[in-house]
Formats: sequence, structure tokens, C-alpha cells
Amino acid sequence: MAHSQFGMAHAQGFDALLRHVCVELGFCGSVVDGEPRHVSMLIPAAGTVTADRFADLVFETEGLVLETHRQQLRAAFMRYMGSEVVDAHLLR
Repeated sequence: MAHSQFGMAHAQGFDALLRHVCVELGFCGSVVDGEPRHVSMLIPAAGTVTADRFADLVFETEGLVLETHRQQLRAAFMRYMGSEVVDAHLLR
């Protein structure tokens, strides 16, 4: 599947965002009901994802609500994705 230059930049941004969320912040996924879970599994197939919604999905993946990390997750999302809101397909 061919990607536009814009789409490739966002794909690379999302990969970098996931690395940052895991390596720097420690949110690498978890096991829920015996099944591995990763934030990328919870990204909707369509629509948009905001920085706040992304943070909520990370917390849901981890089975935690750590409001103290919300600002860090929001900042990382905006840094790597270049916006507070992106199309969900750019995060898949």
C-alpha cells in the first residue's frame, strides 16, 4: 500500500510516540484476562483521536488511571503527531 509523504511522516511519528510512551513513560502494554493488550489495539478504525483520548486509551491498556501522567502523554502525542487531533487511520 502506497503512503503519501504526509501519511509516512505521521506513521513515523506514531512509531516514535509509541517508543516514547513505552521507554520514557513506562506504558508498554499489559495483559488483560490473559491476553496481551497494547494501545494500538484500541485505536478506532475511523474518526479522530485527540491527545486526551490517546491518554485515556493508554490508561485503559494499562488498567490504570494515572492522571499525573496525562500531561506527559498529551505533550508526547502533540510532539510526535504534530497536532492535538489526528485522523485515527494515521495511528494504525
